[in-house]
Amino acid sequence: MSQGLTLHRRAARSGTATSLVVFLHGYGANGEDLLGLADPLAPHLPDTAFVAPDAPDPCINNPIGFQWAPVPWLDGSDEVRAAADFARSADLVNAMLDGLIAETGLGPDKVILFGFSQGTMLALHVAPRRTEQLAGVAGFSGRLMVPDRLAAEAVSKPPVLLVHGDADDVVPFPSMGEAGRVLQEAGFTVYGHVMHGTGHGIAPDGLGVALTFMRECLGTA
Repeated sequence: MSQGLTLHRRAARSGTATSLVVFLHGYGANGEDLLGLADPLAPHLPDTAFVAPDAPDPCINNPIGFQWAPVPWLDGSDEVRAAADFARSADLVNAMLDGLIAETGLGPDKVILFGFSQGTMLALHVAPRRTEQLAGVAGFSGRLMVPDRLAAEAVSKPPVLLVHGDADDVVPFPSMGEAGRVLQEAGFTVYGHVMHGTGHGIAPDGLGVALTFMRECLGTA
């Protein structure tokens, strides 16, 4: 447990971590689901440790998985509860990041948030509102929550990579362009990659682009 969240970890391949990637999983999944991405990434990021928390609540639609917040159009929950749970999860992720930074002694500029779906929504919400800027945010198949508040509430502006499949039938592909536009208008440096023919998932080409982005953000390219 770390600040209320159960963490799954993968140590740096080299034995000494000089950077950290924190995975935020999607609705109905768990931390170990995304932590599996450490296998193809670690050989190219040998000095990077990987951490993946479980979201705080069992998923309404998949009790063996977890959710950062309910999704009204999927599970019949109400918007008020969804907003409240999302805000609580944002607080938990912030506390987790503070704890990991203190534990590892790494600066925020050596920490990357890597999200998928609902995890991307959380990453894009949390990172801009942190006082000390993170190294970057890699977001797959998500969207920007409360976009009308971003410009006013952003206090740090890490580089952002948005990756989305153009055949996504869960989070519509146009969400990528909408998020990118709002982020750029708020002063963020935004990169994008389209996974052609990919649905709601992470294709090898997208992961490769994310790897390049993360190495550049961490200064290991």
